[in-house]
Amino acid sequence: MITQFNDELSAVATKLRQSTVKVKTSATAVGSGVIWQADGLIITNAHVATSNRATVELSDGRVFAAVRSHFDPQQDLAALKINATDLNTATIGDSDKLRVGELVLGVGNPLADTGAVTMGIVHGNHPRTVMADLQLYPGNSGGPLADCLGRVVGINTMIVNNLAVAIPSNTVNRLLQGSHRLQLGVTLQPVVLGRRTLGLLVLSILPDSVAKNVGLQIGDVLVGVSGRTFTRPDDLAKYLHQSDKSIALQLLRNGQQLVVYITRQTAVEAT
Repeated sequence: MITQFNDELSAVATKLRQSTVKVKTSATAVGSGVIWQADGLIITNAHVATSNRATVELSDGRVFAAVRSHFDPQQDLAALKINATDLNTATIGDSDKLRVGELVLGVGNPLADTGAVTMGIVHGNHPRTVMADLQLYPGNSGGPLADCLGRVVGINTMIVNNLAVAIPSNTVNRLLQGSHRLQLGVTLQPVVLGRRTLGLLVLSILPDSVAKNVGLQIGDVLVGVSGRTFTRPDDLAKYLHQSDKSIALQLLRNGQQLVVYITRQTAVEAT
């Protein structure tokens, strides 16, 4: 029985590796991506696809120029398009059905390795994040998180408190379907501020974005919305989604606490 389990798990890992790609935006920066559609649509992280163009290397060694078609730095998601067809696509699962305690696999290209596989269990499943006790390293970002049947249920994005954080597959599908919601237009990186307090460090700001209009700066650390502090990386998106009128965005800048106000009118003017 153990041998059969090992054989089945190895087969699942092999299929996942075939649908996982390398994403390069510079000579040194290498991340991962997932073949979402056979017509050349690749899903990765926004912090991996930092420019409009990238290079994608398939598992069989073929290399393609890629153009960024979707970009949502607030959710750390991006889609790339390559000129290829009949690709080895990932089987996409329903992230809402993922259960705590389920066995999951992560695939990526960490530390210059190719198609490395790691295994763990689901620690928590929330509408905007899946957390698992996987070992991820630089280069894993943008790679698939899959259940034990090989269905991709998330895109690995970061490590927080020694747990892997992935963006749910259903969130990816909403991005591709053009779901409308308030976006700041920033690339963020979680930073631990206290035992149960999380900050979101602003790494970049899009021109003509909401963040630019309200005066956010690179290096600011977002700490809360309208008096509610962040304890998980997805709290910002959740609080913005729940806010109907003026939004008080709390932040730290050069050691000082500041508040900037975002209105729906500001958001409309920036889009």
